[in-house]
Amino acid sequence: MRRSQFLQAVAAALGLPAASRATPPVPQLRGLRASSGGRPFAGDGPLLTTISPRGTERRWALIRFSLTGRARVRLEIVRTDTIRVGKPLGEVVWAAERSFAAGAHEVTWRPSRDLQPRTYQLRAVVSAGGRRRTYGMHRPGSKATGPVVRVLGVEVALAKTSYAPGEPTDLRIASDAPSLEVQVFHYAGPERFVERDLRTNGVAVTPPAHVDWRAHQNRPAGLRFLRAGEWRSGLYFVRARSDDGSVGYAPFIVRPRTLGQRRVAVVLSTHTWQAYNFHDADGDGWGDSWYVSSNIRSVDVSRPFLDFGVPFRFRDWDLAFVAWLNRTGKQVDFLSDDDVEGAGTGDLLRQAYDLVVFPGHAEYVTSDGLDVVARYRELGGNLLFLSANNFFCRVRRDGPRLVREKLWRDLGRPESALVGVQYVASDYGQRQGTFVVRGADAASWAFEGTGLENGSSFGRYGIELDARTAASPAGTTLLAEIKDLMGPGRSAEMTYYETPAGAKVFAAGVLNFAASIDDPQVSRLVDNVWARLGGPA
Repeated sequence: MRRSQFLQAVAAALGLPAASRATPPVPQLRGLRASSGGRPFAGDGPLLTTISPRGTERRWALIRFSLTGRARVRLEIVRTDTIRVGKPLGEVVWAAERSFAAGAHEVTWRPSRDLQPRTYQLRAVVSAGGRRRTYGMHRPGSKATGPVVRVLGVEVALAKTSYAPGEPTDLRIASDAPSLEVQVFHYAGPERFVERDLRTNGVAVTPPAHVDWRAHQNRPAGLRFLRAGEWRSGLYFVRARSDDGSVGYAPFIVRPRTLGQRRVAVVLSTHTWQAYNFHDADGDGWGDSWYVSSNIRSVDVSRPFLDFGVPFRFRDWDLAFVAWLNRTGKQVDFLSDDDVEGAGTGDLLRQAYDLVVFPGHAEYVTSDGLDVVARYRELGGNLLFLSANNFFCRVRRDGPRLVREKLWRDLGRPESALVGVQYVASDYGQRQGTFVVRGADAASWAFEGTGLENGSSFGRYGIELDARTAASPAGTTLLAEIKDLMGPGRSAEMTYYETPAGAKVFAAGVLNFAASIDDPQVSRLVDNVWARLGGPA
């Protein structure tokens, strides 16, 4: 006699009502697996399989399992997410549900050709007799309990964040396409070649190079892409495109051959790019970022970027500002975080530049990076911060990995001592408000030609906020504020200060300020600050 039958007999003998008798257990689901039905891609194993909906060999996933009894089974493919306020951590992108008999079964998932390349978790819900049991779908930082399906497009990664003019560019590409077309685009004005990439709005600076990829269809491989010509300092993208229309990008910076080719440097926050990169390199179904799990303390800065290779919030932090530089004809040197650290001392940076601009969210800074910029300011160098939450957390490099450590304020070096303001609140953009001008009398030069005066309002901002603290330099002037946007005492403050050594420092105080630079009032305001801080027109 089975245990369930025995328990029912005991209940009947004791005269218990039928409702209290033992409910038959939910049949067990065993051997939940997924495969592509083709040759495994490098890294595939019992809990990871790679498919390519646009390819020819790995176009779908075969889901296999067995049941110990008849049950209804719902299979779900789940897109994992983080930083989604008010939304679940997973979004179901496909589901199939029906009754199955005891025994082995196979179900095919045929994803859309347009499904975003990334990893997805498989979840199975077994139900019978009003009860249910769930298999798979583990939380971030925990051991994988079910299959993960990697949808492969074209992944492109670069060995470094910046390159000198003429320096060879080493790519690492993962794709199962038989051939690729590789091309470089400059996010700037017209160049020699006139093709424009719609996703990045970049202009081609090389003709397409066709690469036979048949020998590498089952594993990532390196490709040395020689850059022709003396390209000017700026932001570039490598684009790799397959015949089936899959495309991947990798951003990189062409730095000046020597510092100081121009008197203004623009630092793109490449450390922050990778901190917010949710590419799942280890194949566990969750992005490899400390924003996904506190158990993750480091990220690989040589990974390809999720979302086809374009960094998270890249358009807010960088592209609008770079477009503004091009539109207004400003001549600058572009640097990465690594280039600032590589300057060695702030003395060298000060000799090279009158103004250093941080357009986007320079949140993660190494000790060397902070020392260089602080020394630069001490020597009278001017700083322009067009985002919020800058110089917030100390990181260190360990080979290709960026390791997160403590907050700078907890290490006795509060960011407001350098920036003028520091992070006070965030709500991921749920509440946004307009700046109200407060400093038109104290700093009339900043608002000249904008039509703004004390009490005037402009823009709509938020996401993350900065404000002054006791560590802010003496004489830090409040230019504009969004009062109590995220609660009492949680205001956004736009500020400006000067040092006895002659340094001039402007801070926007909100994360998405640079994204609004197309607004004529904001453009004129930034132009005024640019002129004040020593940037040539």
